[in-house]
Amino acid sequence: MARARKVIITCAVTGAIHTPSMSPYLPVTPEEIADAAIGAAEAGAAIVHLHARNPQTGEPDQTPEAFAKVLPVIKQRSSCVVNITTGGAPTMTIEERVRPAATFKPEVASLNLGSMNFGLFGMLDRFKDLQHEWERTYLANKDIIFRNSFGQIEHILTTCAGNDTRFEFECYDTAHLYNLKYFFDRGLVKAPLFIQTVFGLQGGIGSHPDDVMHMKRTADRLFGDQYHWSVLGAGRNQMNIAAMAAAMGGNVRVGLEDSLWAGPGRLAQSNAEQVAQVRRIIEGLGLEVATPDDAREMLSLKGGDRVGF
Repeated sequence: MARARKVIITCAVTGAIHTPSMSPYLPVTPEEIADAAIGAAEAGAAIVHLHARNPQTGEPDQTPEAFAKVLPVIKQRSSCVVNITTGGAPTMTIEERVRPAATFKPEVASLNLGSMNFGLFGMLDRFKDLQHEWERTYLANKDIIFRNSFGQIEHILTTCAGNDTRFEFECYDTAHLYNLKYFFDRGLVKAPLFIQTVFGLQGGIGSHPDDVMHMKRTADRLFGDQYHWSVLGAGRNQMNIAAMAAAMGGNVRVGLEDSLWAGPGRLAQSNAEQVAQVRRIIEGLGLEVATPDDAREMLSLKGGDRVGF
């Protein structure tokens, strides 16, 4: 009897896009972020993707000191794979962004594969009552360019090269897949690649099913059987893109970094709620949710005993 294909669920628990005024359920303090990650893992997430925040204001904080308050708690209470961002926030320098991954040597770190316009200003139309001045300044900025030059990407790769950290490659448009192919052909990254195609952010590729198909076809042509595909859909696109990708052989990412919602007009009350929702979709397709150890085997990870936290 054939075994069900296993699908990796990643949960991105807080991120650097949404701000505290948008949802009372967005994790901000170290305790909230750690609890959110553990709850997501208990609901079925094999991987948790982490950012840190200032506990008073909720502003993104990429200092190792901020991550040090979260990482040991998660490791003590869960066997999930921890993925540390090197994206940070688009307003940060590359040196700031890479420091937590370089310091804590996680099994996985995220890596953005190209520069792009980054537009958050549309959210001001939906969220008008902001508690902190930094939120309005940050969201209203129409001049953000999220810089991920070839030199910056190579800097992250070489900085983490001795740590056996593997990368989740975030691709917001077709050119980013070709950028990844450049680094792959030169031996700076190795198979199996973990490629996450990102849909629905202002400045990146859209969220139409044709966009999803286009990114998948391009990745297939460039990388063949040497990669694992995952998707994230921003905002209201989250679950329909996850369902589409799961049915097409992919893995999925959910979490309050990507969407604050559990349904039309209904805020998700936790990251675990979104994980449970996408788990029902996966299992409804006759597929199996991957465990952390399944994910480690699929992605050739070094193991949770070899991290620096």
